[in-house]
Amino acid sequence: MGLIKAAVNAVKGTLADQWKEYFYCEALPADVLVRKGQKKTGNSEKAGDNVITQGSGIAVADGQCMIIVEQGKILDVCAEPGEYTFNISGEPTIFSGELGESVKETFSSLVSRIAHGGNVSTDTRVYYFNTKEIMGNKYGTPTPVPFRVVDKNIGLDIDVSIRCNGEYSYKITDPLLFYTNVCGNVSYEYRRSEIDSMLKAELITALQPAFGKISEMGIRYSSLPAHTMEIADALNEILSKKWSELRGIKISSFGINPVSISPEDEQMIKDLQRTAVMRDPGMAAASLVGAQGEAMKAAASNSAGAMTGFVGMGMAQQAGGLNAQALFGMAAQNSQNAQNAQNDQSAASQNAAPEQWKCSCGTLNTTKFCSECGKPRPSANGWTCSCGAVNKGKFCSECGKPKPAGAPLYRCDKCGWEPEDPQHPPKFCPECGDVFDDNDKV
Repeated sequence: MGLIKAAVNAVKGTLADQWKEYFYCEALPADVLVRKGQKKTGNSEKAGDNVITQGSGIAVADGQCMIIVEQGKILDVCAEPGEYTFNISGEPTIFSGELGESVKETFSSLVSRIAHGGNVSTDTRVYYFNTKEIMGNKYGTPTPVPFRVVDKNIGLDIDVSIRCNGEYSYKITDPLLFYTNVCGNVSYEYRRSEIDSMLKAELITALQPAFGKISEMGIRYSSLPAHTMEIADALNEILSKKWSELRGIKISSFGINPVSISPEDEQMIKDLQRTAVMRDPGMAAASLVGAQGEAMKAAASNSAGAMTGFVGMGMAQQAGGLNAQALFGMAAQNSQNAQNAQNDQSAASQNAAPEQWKCSCGTLNTTKFCSECGKPRPSANGWTCSCGAVNKGKFCSECGKPKPAGAPLYRCDKCGWEPEDPQHPPKFCPECGDVFDDNDKV
């Protein structure tokens, strides 16, 4: 059994008169996922007659996928817009359109290829699936969802509770799986409201591990609305077993409104960040100077007299152990130590003795060319094994073969160019055009 594609420019009315039955489906609204095909014979419509005879016409519109089901088993599938003729004597055919190879693989494992001797099947139905993007699916976290906050700069790694809401969209990417595992032989249509509550519950459940993947990227909870594509990818990865492989649907896009956390968690993060900043002696000194300035203002307005306030401030400073001047000194010392370390490293690299190399004439050199014969310094690429690996030792790091003994290595004696395989050079140097001969052996 199969479908034969009819002329693209054929008129529906003409086809309906020529064919025994004509199946079609009007534009599917966004709230309808599956609808049974309408059957038209001549000028009358018969929606309940589950019969398709030889030569019947079937129309498929944009954004639709059509399947033919006989006795509850899938006979054929088509997601390519056009007009088709039902051929009961042919082999099953598949027009997957934009749905790709996954539908073909599912079809090969689910299809029931039954050939009847007559022209009429016992119970044959045509279903149309909405393959457009199903948008406007709202979601929201009824209870706070844990989110891991990671800040490697200050060594912060804590869990907070966030609330979020927004919308997502999904598409039916494999109608065969959706028919087999979700809707089945529906009498007329299958609406999105019948599955939305389950999808929303599974989405909310998957948000927690998805947020875990997002937090590992170093993304802050306040920046989640700017990373909706990463969230959608993480959700598809987590929901792939239940959605893609079981139901044949996939999240297309994911929108999230500004995320909120509890005031306690927000204040805790700010306090930890502020405390971490004080690890820098310079920042700690600046904060201490500001606090001392505020304390001096408070001391001047002391009700027991300014001197009493200043005495108390001096006692507090002595009890504190460190003052601003000492902290500034520590910051300056740390900066000087870092500069000294950088200078030492630079001097060491400049004063390092140049590496010696031995020319083929036996002369030891440290420059780019041999001081005796003028040959350029050999490349540090090593030797190339027959397996293609480049090595420097006596044995290949990939296959373990020993370095070829006595195999000549070639390098251009005019410009110093080395071939990728030093043992098998080209006939001419691509840099200067010199012929490779015995003079170019290293």
